[in-house]
Amino acid sequence: MEQERSLPGSSLSPRSPSSQPYLSVSVTDPVKLGNGVQAYISYRVITKTNFPEYQGPEKIVIRRYNDFVWLHDRLFEKYKGIFIPSLPEKNAVEKFRFSAEFIEMRRQALDIFVNRIASHHELQKSEDLRTFLQAEEETMERLRSHDSGIFKKKPADLMQMFKDVQSKVSDIVLGKEKPVEESNPEYEKLKHYIFELENHLTEAQKHAYRLVKRHRELGQALSDFGKAAKLLGACEENAVGKGFSEMGAKSEMLSIKLQKEAHQLLMNFEEPLKDYVRTVQSIKATIAERANAFRQQCELAETTRLKEINLDKLMLMRSDKASEAEVEYKELKAASEEATKRFETIVALMNQETIRFQEQKTLDMGLAFHEFAKGQARLANGVADAWRSLLPKLEALSVS
Repeated sequence: MEQERSLPGSSLSPRSPSSQPYLSVSVTDPVKLGNGVQAYISYRVITKTNFPEYQGPEKIVIRRYNDFVWLHDRLFEKYKGIFIPSLPEKNAVEKFRFSAEFIEMRRQALDIFVNRIASHHELQKSEDLRTFLQAEEETMERLRSHDSGIFKKKPADLMQMFKDVQSKVSDIVLGKEKPVEESNPEYEKLKHYIFELENHLTEAQKHAYRLVKRHRELGQALSDFGKAAKLLGACEENAVGKGFSEMGAKSEMLSIKLQKEAHQLLMNFEEPLKDYVRTVQSIKATIAERANAFRQQCELAETTRLKEINLDKLMLMRSDKASEAEVEYKELKAASEEATKRFETIVALMNQETIRFQEQKTLDMGLAFHEFAKGQARLANGVADAWRSLLPKLEALSVS
């Protein structure tokens, strides 16, 4: 089903005279609830749609981080072969958990997560997505508490499990283990690309973090210098004192500009890079699922072959056990065919998902680097203009 996704600032809205199907989701208004270790952030999730299977054109529900984890895990279990959008990690550092900046980063990441699902031609049909977007809080709490197995794990345990999966698939790809592996040049190329991409993205994100940190440190240094220059100006008289005071004021103004640019750099450059690191890790988890499906297919195919040989022997011997062996053989053959079908479905979906991922990555990374360059140009021009406006007064002082 084709659909159009409404983004902030988009001209398309539920009131637009359009017959095109749409599913637009906004994660807004983060609010801290509870105290101490029990504290958490709740969000308003606003859904606007004309999909007939939804309850109405608009629905507003309250969700917390664990609800997003529930949705992610349900989709990961049910849609093998599809690259499930990644979730932001759970911050265990108490002093950062409820900072305004962290809360906004988390809100933005959750908004991206749920909109990627809503814009995916398969995932948007999910019953679990409809439940997440429409169910009352009590229903969501009941679903979370009653889910068994993987879904009952705490988020921290779940993240550890995914790290284990990633470690496992890394061992497989790097040849530390020698399980049954499919021999497919295109698949090998994909695995190599994904692991290389993760390394490069991680490195880029690390340096983006350093850029943000440097902007903030320079902003703080300018603020401190500005205060010192203004105090120095207050000790002097006439034009000299005024010149120092104006230099201090410019420094403090530029400090604010640098701090704002650091925040923009964080949200529009570092965070998108970090998001794609998580996305690649999600793809690696799908690669691990494909490897498991291939091994299961091979193991069942081999077991079925051996059962068939045994059945032929028993039938030639006219053994009483032939009837029982035939039942077992048919059951195994059906299971083997199902495993083959499951593996082939994962392969077909991954081929489609890889193309989609490449196209989306090109758009997202292009936007992130464009925002980075635009921000740096804006900052450089602002700094140059500020100092340039001060030069005539300082030149007058130097020749007087």
